Formats: sequence, C-alpha cells, structure tokens
Amino acid sequence: MNAVRTLAPLLLLLLSTAPPLLAQHEHAHAGAGKLGRVVFPVSCAAAVGADFERGVAMLHSFWFGEAEKAFQAVAAADPQCAMAHWGIALARRGNPFAGAPAAANLTAGLAAAEQAVRLAAGAPPRERGYVDAVLAFYRGHEQRDHRTRMLAYEEAMRQLREHHPDDREATIFYAQAVIANAPPSDLKFERQQVAAGMLEPLFAQEPQHPGLAHYLIHAYDAPPLAERGLAAAQRYAGIAPAAPHALHMPSHIFTRRGLWDESIASNTAAAKAEGSSPGRVHPLDYLVYAYLQQGRDREAEAVARAAAATTGSSGYAPIMRYNALAMPARLVLERARWAEAARLPLPEAGTPPEFAAIARFARGVGAARSGQAAPARREAAELSALEQALTQRGDAYWATLVGAQRLAVEAWLARAERRDADALRLARQAADREETVEKHPVTPGPLLPARELLGDLLLELGHADDAQAAYEATLRHEPNRARTLYGAARAAERAGDRAAARAHYRALAKLMARADAERPERRAALSFRGR
Repeated sequence: MNAVRTLAPLLLLLLSTAPPLLAQHEHAHAGAGKLGRVVFPVSCAAAVGADFERGVAMLHSFWFGEAEKAFQAVAAADPQCAMAHWGIALARRGNPFAGAPAAANLTAGLAAAEQAVRLAAGAPPRERGYVDAVLAFYRGHEQRDHRTRMLAYEEAMRQLREHHPDDREATIFYAQAVIANAPPSDLKFERQQVAAGMLEPLFAQEPQHPGLAHYLIHAYDAPPLAERGLAAAQRYAGIAPAAPHALHMPSHIFTRRGLWDESIASNTAAAKAEGSSPGRVHPLDYLVYAYLQQGRDREAEAVARAAAATTGSSGYAPIMRYNALAMPARLVLERARWAEAARLPLPEAGTPPEFAAIARFARGVGAARSGQAAPARREAAELSALEQALTQRGDAYWATLVGAQRLAVEAWLARAERRDADALRLARQAADREETVEKHPVTPGPLLPARELLGDLLLELGHADDAQAAYEATLRHEPNRARTLYGAARAAERAGDRAAARAHYRALAKLMARADAERPERRAALSFRGR
C-alpha cells in the first residue's frame, strides 16, 4: 500500500519522541523483537525466567497467541512451573476490555488455571495468589456471567496487591482489572483515575514497561482525560514495537485528540505488523476513520477493500466482526451518501444484535435522509427488536447505544414525513441517550454522533443558532471531526457569528489540506477563504 511508504517517515518521527531505550533490559530474543522490560521473578527453574518474563511482556501488549506459545515452551522446559499455566490461562482470557472470551477459550483457560492451582500447592504464597486470581475468573463460567467473574478476578488481585505491596506486577494487573471493570455510564471516570494514580508513579520508575504505557492509555481513553494520555501514547510504540497491538493502541489517544496524522501512522504500522492476520481489521477500521476525517477518501476506500479481503479467526474475533461491518458504513455515512447507505447489505443471520445494528442504523438513516420513508420505518423496527434482544440479554450498555441509533433513525423518518416537531424531539432524545455512556474501545467513534445528527436536523430546519451549539458540543467530545466542523462552520455563518465561522472554516481548511478534490468540506473551506 502506498500509504505505508509515505507514512513511514512520520512514524519514525513519532517513535523518535520516545525517551532513550534501555536496550540492556529489553526482551529482544532472537526472532521475538523488542517487547519492553518486565521484571517478574518466579520460583520456576532459573533457566526459564527470561522466557517467562517475555511471555508476560506479550500479555501486557495483548499479543495473546504468541504469549501462549511462550508459556507453553516454559511449561515444557519446567513441567512443575505453575506460573506457566497461569500465563496460558490469562492468554486464553484475552482482551479484558473486549468482552467475554469464546467458549473454547473458557474451557481451555479453566483447564490451564486448574493445572496452575495443582502445581502451585507448594509454591510461594505470592504465586498461589496469582493462580487463585485467574481461577476466580474461570470458576463456574457455565453459571456465572462475564462481569461477575471479572469482578471476582479484580477482588482477588486487590487482595494479592494488599498482601504483597512491593510486587509491582500485582499492582499493574490489578489496575488493569479496575479499568476493565469501570462502568461505561460513569462519565466522571472515577475508576480510571484511581487506576492511573497507581500506574503513573510506576511508569516514572519503569519507563520501558509495556503494561504501564498500555493501561494508562486505556485509563485516559475518554475526552476529558485524553490529554493526560498523550505521553504514554507517544512512548508505547517505541517500548514494544514487536507487538502489533502496541503499535495500534496509541491511536486511541490520538483519535480522542483529533490527531489524524499520528493515528494514521500508528494504525498503518499496526496493520502491517499484523500481516495477514484477521487482527489487522481492528487497526484498519481506525485507519479508515482517520483518513475520512482528512477527506482522503480514496485511501480510506483502499483500506476498506484490504480489510474486506481479510479472512480467518483470531483473538480479536468480536472486535474484528464489529470493525469489518463498520468500515463500509463509515465510507457512505461520513460522506452523506444517503442513497448508498440505504442499500448497504443486510447483516447475516446470526450476527450479534450490537453488530447487526451497524447496518440497520446506516440503512435507516440513509433511507430516511434520501426520502424513503417505508424502508426507514422497517429499519427503525429492526433496531427496536435488536434493542429489545440486548435488554433481554442483560446488556444495558449496547441496548443504550442501539436505542440511541433507533431514536436517530426515527427522528429522520419523522423529518421525511414532515413531522418536524417529532423529529427534533426524537433527535434530542437520541443525543442525550448516546451521551449517557462512553464509547466502547472497539470503535474509534460513533458511526455518526447523535448530537451531530441533531445539528444536521436543526440546520436543515433553519435553527442555525441551535445547530451551531449542537455541532460545537459534538466537537468538544469528538475534536477535529470533519463533518462536525463543516456543520459548525455553516451554522455559524448562517447565524451571523462571523468569528466562529471563520475559526471553524480555518480549522476545516487545515484538516482538508490533503483531501480529495470533490470533498464538499474542502470546497466550502476554500470558498470561504476566498470570500
């Protein structure tokens, strides 16, 4: 891909901002690459100590397949090493921020955890604490839901940290659990800030630790906190460049700050490191999103085509499915190609409701905004059924977001039917509902923010002042977003707020500096500058 070559200098510049590397301590075994520095002494045979720490470094960068191989090699070299099986069990758990593992992983992980407990009978109390904690996650998985087990794991790690306050790894893994278990409805981000308070002092002491950089990014992955995550984001790729997820993860903060060049560099490198693995689909979705914000539509389309050619299974399976479905929807929605959105393929039978909602939302908004009331009504009904299914499943988070999507489709359906008062009421309800929870780490952002859609509706109905307020509120949550800037500029101009219009058009012109010529945002910014 040409983008890989053209962005390589930028990536090198980004990585050059990291502090000097402690090469003598890094886990850089032959064929393994650089993974950062982890110190994790265990009672296993001395000969496997370095390999065990390399496996832990992989765990911290969510390179789960390779971590499991590393721990299996440790177990083969030292059959009595309980902590090798602890590592296998954690690798099978996978990404704690992405939801429940697959059934096969739960079965294999439980077997590994039980083997770790058996072997740890004569191990030091600290190691027994680790294996008991991972068993707490798996125990009774047939009867207990994922969140209950995650909370049990967190509590076990809290006790381990309390009993062994000098064990930095116990603090790091405990902080990871605190962040992963944070309720998405807590918009004060109290748990994230508690965890960051544990991690920041350790990061100052261990600047080459991959987990510290990684989990600080997760802790600060929210608009009010993202500025505080920039240091970790700028350094993580340089700490563990061998791990694909370490190359991608900084883009969570870059996206929150609207730093699209940095996000493009991060995700180009991550996708290249993934090779042909399906795991590449996650950074590719972030890459499509960033390209679209700069109006670089042809590059976004090329990335989406590459993603569509990716097949297979991976530890990122749930994320992969969401991202694979989101990319084609983004390509049409971000460019207001409403008729094309209405014709997007239907989700396959058996698609989980939170993923099926991607196509239903795009089709519904597209149909309503292109004057097709009957199809829009059908999609709103489908979204209502998906919302109900999620509620019955006990998934309040996704039910909230799908409910917001349903309300947004109903708002534009009302507009298509000239029920303008209903349209505004429903659009405000959609925006308010969407903003009761924080976005999921699976996505760089909503397909279209509900408050941005409210701004579109207000502007169309001639309420320029209110539209400007809606767009500017969206920009505070989604900075440097192209459609929102464009809407804010037009609304301010129509409202007679020349200063705000000028500021928004200037920001838009800068954002669109490399945009495709046909992008309306680019043409509008150039036209305003000419005037």
